[in-house]
Amino acid sequence: MWLNPEEVLLKNALKLWVTERSNDFFLLQRRRGHGEPTSRITGLLVGALDTVLDSNARVTPFRILLQVPGSQISWVIASGELNSVIEEVNKHWDWLVHNLLHSLSVFENKEDVTSFVKGKVKGLIAEEVRGRQAAQEDDPEKFREALLKFELHFGLPSSEKLVTYFSCCCWKGRVPRQGFLYLSINHMAFYSFLLGKEVKFVIPWAEVTRLERVSTGLMTEAIRVNTRQRQREFSMFLNLDEAFGVVGQLADIALRRLLDSEGLELDRVLQQPTRITKRILEEQAIREYVLALFRLPRGEKLYEVASCSVWTPHARCHTAGSLYTTDSYLCFSSREEGNCILLIPLSEVLSIEKAETTSLLPNPVIVSIRTKKAFQLIELQDRDELVESLNSRLRSMQWKHSPTPYYTFYYDTGFSDEEEIEEQVLRNTINSEALMTAFHQNQPGTNGKKSAEKAKERLWEDHFTEFGRGVHMFRTEKIQRLVAMGIPESLRGELWMTLSDASSELESHQGYYTGLVQKSMGHSSLTTEEIERDLHRSLPDHPAFQNPTGIAALRRVLTAYAHRNPKIGYCQSMNILASVLLLYAKEEEAFWLLVAVCERMLPDYFNRRVIGAQVDQSVFEELIRERLPELAEQVPDLSALSSVSLSWFLTLFLSVLPFQSAVCVVDCFFFHGIKAIFQLGLAVLDANAAQLSASTDDGQALMILTSFLDQVGGEDSSSVPSCPPTADESSCSDADVPAVRHANITDLINESYEKFGDLTVRQIERLRCRHRIRVLQAHEDTTKENALRLVTPDVSISPENLAHVYDLFKVSRNYRPSAWRYGDSGRSYVERQYRLDRPQFKSLYGLLVPWPGGSNQHTDTLANRTFTLLDQDRDNLVTFREFASWLDTLYCEELNEKIRLLYRLHIPPALTESEDDPSLMKSPLLSTNRPLYVNLSSDEVKDYQEQLKQMLQDLVKEKEKDVEKPLPLMNQREFIQFCKTLYSMFHGDPEENDLFQAIATVTSLVLQIGEAGHRGQTSGSEVIGQEKAKAAASAQAEDTGGDGSSESEWTVSYAQILASLLTEQALVNFFEKPVDLTAKIAEAKESQYHQRQELKSLNFKDL
Repeated sequence: MWLNPEEVLLKNALKLWVTERSNDFFLLQRRRGHGEPTSRITGLLVGALDTVLDSNARVTPFRILLQVPGSQISWVIASGELNSVIEEVNKHWDWLVHNLLHSLSVFENKEDVTSFVKGKVKGLIAEEVRGRQAAQEDDPEKFREALLKFELHFGLPSSEKLVTYFSCCCWKGRVPRQGFLYLSINHMAFYSFLLGKEVKFVIPWAEVTRLERVSTGLMTEAIRVNTRQRQREFSMFLNLDEAFGVVGQLADIALRRLLDSEGLELDRVLQQPTRITKRILEEQAIREYVLALFRLPRGEKLYEVASCSVWTPHARCHTAGSLYTTDSYLCFSSREEGNCILLIPLSEVLSIEKAETTSLLPNPVIVSIRTKKAFQLIELQDRDELVESLNSRLRSMQWKHSPTPYYTFYYDTGFSDEEEIEEQVLRNTINSEALMTAFHQNQPGTNGKKSAEKAKERLWEDHFTEFGRGVHMFRTEKIQRLVAMGIPESLRGELWMTLSDASSELESHQGYYTGLVQKSMGHSSLTTEEIERDLHRSLPDHPAFQNPTGIAALRRVLTAYAHRNPKIGYCQSMNILASVLLLYAKEEEAFWLLVAVCERMLPDYFNRRVIGAQVDQSVFEELIRERLPELAEQVPDLSALSSVSLSWFLTLFLSVLPFQSAVCVVDCFFFHGIKAIFQLGLAVLDANAAQLSASTDDGQALMILTSFLDQVGGEDSSSVPSCPPTADESSCSDADVPAVRHANITDLINESYEKFGDLTVRQIERLRCRHRIRVLQAHEDTTKENALRLVTPDVSISPENLAHVYDLFKVSRNYRPSAWRYGDSGRSYVERQYRLDRPQFKSLYGLLVPWPGGSNQHTDTLANRTFTLLDQDRDNLVTFREFASWLDTLYCEELNEKIRLLYRLHIPPALTESEDDPSLMKSPLLSTNRPLYVNLSSDEVKDYQEQLKQMLQDLVKEKEKDVEKPLPLMNQREFIQFCKTLYSMFHGDPEENDLFQAIATVTSLVLQIGEAGHRGQTSGSEVIGQEKAKAAASAQAEDTGGDGSSESEWTVSYAQILASLLTEQALVNFFEKPVDLTAKIAEAKESQYHQRQELKSLNFKDL
């Protein structure tokens, strides 16, 4: 391949290179030892030297040099990777001889010769890398060389895209192997060639179960990669942090794309693997950090990242940090995370202007907002481009929101008087005030509490004067101290809206909540049933939710959110959170606060498997080991503590702390996000570390933590707890549990900041990325175990082979767009998840069917019939249980069961009159006996009780299906199709001629039997029996759309066909011949890998 010209000194290379061809200007050289069978020792020494040296040319056996006459300096302009590509080097040599050699003799100046050849070679390189990934890298030549090595060493499909590579050592015990680690979109691969020994292996990302950074005595630090089979360790002197980050990102992306395509939302760029590059990964890591730090909507796109300084009036100086710009926000964070944060929604911005540059104010930019305030940014690199880009987005946003005000909507819709009245009544039902104002609890010590509230309000007013008020106020350590004291009730709703930026969502979606309430209320579904069950469990001791007004408001908020986001719908603990939000915020504000929590602040928490919460529990365990090592040493199994802390994260401590204390935790959560919950959880464990270390079982540890949290009160809580233990109780029953001291929530929060405040959002995001891999793989293992446990008793396939079939089934589902059905509550979770649609099934059918096919067209037809036969529910999906049962019949059942299956494939419903019509294959009949499987519109959803009755009826029908019924008779058209299938099955078999002769004999025999039956030449009893069977077959043909033609009068039975086949030993041997399922699965895995690579290449080529 052509290389960017690089200087070399011939005198230093003569001992290692041998000249093969030469002329006045070019040399073709071979690395000494390569291609010399008699010089093995020389080759080994040179190969070892090449591996140790960190040079681009160390493993290239061939190279072409530009040698200018009279000069001691030469230039490498081309190289060849292996002996197998000597043809490429020779082609380059021939091109130089035919196209450049004669032209170079014209030049008189040798510098002109060098410049001319360099220009030509660079042009060739640019032509080769155009449109390739190498053009996107910082050093295209080096990357192109690595890409070529990657392709040659591992032989992966051409669509497998290399993302980046690193020089590293792979450790096998205490023995290091120096080589290269290649990271692609689906694999990590390692290659080493040292002292004549080649080592290489490939690890699919889907097999990675855990990533760690480890330290041992032999190596400073290494990356440990665990799979289900083994673990590998890689160390490197440079770029360990970068390599570990990229490995974690690629594994996380691959697993989220493959294993949880329904639950976790993935950025659009990452859903297109062929577009993933190292630069994209870097940008994505920064984007995830920005979204988490400022808790922005997940759909925000990051545009610019720039270093700058912002004028901070409270400090009377410029604060240095970074500016991040997204679709809808300007975000600033100081260099030390958390010291100063500024969030400016573009919807609040009036103008962004450049100011005059001075020595004190280099490159200043003024951002003016609607509250008549302005922010000054200085030291901005590329200021002009940045301001132009921001103004472009600002104009677009202003144009988007410039249409007529919301109230003109009613003039344009032409509502009737009745609709206007109904709309007015609906508006009146939405609470315009927080519930706390109407249902304030009268507690002891109210006067003292009022004075404390007034003092807090004055502190906040002073803070607003100094730092600003609203979303764009400066967020510093001072506001952290105020939040830790507890936000005053009069300001709580406003500050929650401000700190979460739910206020911007509310302002930009005027009337949205009212419309959702109108659409969602009055409809019954499984989600609304769940909401109704939990309404009275939400803060049942608070008077606001002992009243119909509070219950109705909670119902509207939860139902409206379920209507807004059907993927989440409603999950337990959302009712508790929404109840607290309604107490301190207006109803519409509470709705947008719930949106902020579920979709931005706690991403992936409220889905079917609460993946986000489980990931954070895994992160919490690692933080315990890192921050509380003594506790971790005394309690090796931290799963018990993480199971207790799960409710802390899901309910933000609302379910475990006294109400007034828990609300203070919610204050901190809206200010610091999930970081506050991590810190407080660590502080709780630290405060009880001694008791937890002395605990003897999980129950005692749970009691210690529960007792401690029950005693955590507010600043004014001097009263005894609601259920204090008596002296007798404390001295006898739980004598082994130490007495728990009363704790103050403010002190506990402040302690969490002092001891664990150095925990940053960046650290949390990195930990989440790694631990999500473990959680997803654990879910996958559990799901696989459950699926195999359900299917194993029903089949004769060995457990090992069944597990491999499961893997094939899963991969077929993952690598093609799947037909997911939400709300399919009639099935178990395993059955809902692992189903194939028709294209997915046909792909897997071709890989596992044991018989060769005569033509692709007939194989495709047979696959369609098999899918229709297995799709018993007519929902156009086949479950793993159904697929395994079909495969078990083909590989493990007796001859008669195999013939029965083939027979059923050639009678209705598998075979239809209009089989050649492709539209029928794409749109099978919908089931009439399983309404829960059909996606009905909201107006057509049946009542829940009716659905339960229908499910019971379905169970009765399924029991009836278990009773084996006689098969319908086969008419002449169907028998002809049956014969076609038999002929196609024998194609390519070693006994093909004997089998064709045998099937011809059987066909002739069956035709004679059919004709005899048709002419009524059988006995009377047989005639009567056949007439009844024909009547049944005719009735079924009418049900499936048969045209009642005269062909239906010619019939044969399954027993007749089976008996005829048994007369030919060649056919009996064919069907009884055992087929090695293990070998077939191995071939299928290989073929499936190449198929899915080609499919991905096609899927993403046009995106």
